[in-house]
Amino acid sequence: MLRRLLLTAAVSATAVLSWAPGATAGTPSDAPGVSPVPVASPAGPATLFSGGPSSLFPGGVPETARAVSAYGLALPALMPPPARPDDSADRLTVTVDGVGGGADGTFELECHPAGGTLPHAAEACDRLDRMTTWGKDTFAPVPPDALCTMVYGGPATAHVTGTWAGRPVDARYDRSNGCEISRWNALVPVLPGARA
Repeated sequence: MLRRLLLTAAVSATAVLSWAPGATAGTPSDAPGVSPVPVASPAGPATLFSGGPSSLFPGGVPETARAVSAYGLALPALMPPPARPDDSADRLTVTVDGVGGGADGTFELECHPAGGTLPHAAEACDRLDRMTTWGKDTFAPVPPDALCTMVYGGPATAHVTGTWAGRPVDARYDRSNGCEISRWNALVPVLPGARA
């Protein structure tokens, strides 16, 4: 996607610069038998779509415009294929163990639209949407230097994998101390509510 954006910007910049008054178009002057072609300036104010390219370029459409058009037609063949819908979807696999009460197991969560086998999928997607902010990893682990209370929240563990907001996810959760319990609770109902 970034490559496509950069390539589009480069072609657009070339087109804009070559259409500037006094610019030259065509192939480089060192090409045998070819010299640069001066680009015509608009004769006066033009209305959008008023007379086509000939009204903007009384001397004819510049060679650079033709070249840019040709590149524009050839560029899609050089681009990587678009992402398949499955590649960019918000889709997570949630594996839970040690909670009990039917909450243990492996569940699928799909968002936008909400679905899958995870109980309360719509609420889980809404929770993830609220937690997702630019520049912040929704599934970030507790920092290693965090000061956490020594409270044990039980043997529950969870593993979340998949894709969220276009980024890969591979996060592990437990309830071994106060920070981990808070991190787990922040993700309910993606993770089941658990009590010690």
